[in-house]
Amino acid sequence: MTNTKKTQGSSEREPGDDKTTEVGGAPRPMEVLREARAQLAELTGMAAETVSSFERTEDGWELEIEVLELARVPDTMSLLASYQVSLDPHGALTGYRRLRRYERGRSEPAHRPGGR
Repeated sequence: MTNTKKTQGSSEREPGDDKTTEVGGAPRPMEVLREARAQLAELTGMAAETVSSFERTEDGWELEIEVLELARVPDTMSLLASYQVSLDPHGALTGYRRLRRYERGRSEPAHRPGGR
């Protein structure tokens, strides 16, 4: 049995390493996305549908997640909401707030040059 030692800056992976973390124990971006969706859904009781923005910050991570707030028939009339979600560097949710609510079938107004 061989005993190999990894340095902190090593990018080599040993068998059995947790493939959801980067070197130094930070979660990988895809794991942050999955965990953010799951944590928001657990806290709000609403299904997280998509992640529309994702960014690493000095304090951790910032995401914007689209959530199904009220299912209606037809589906294009369902109410969705966009939530800003903050996570610490390890991927734990530290806060969220609803930015806007909208019907699924409705698009945002186009921004035109000159403010018209």
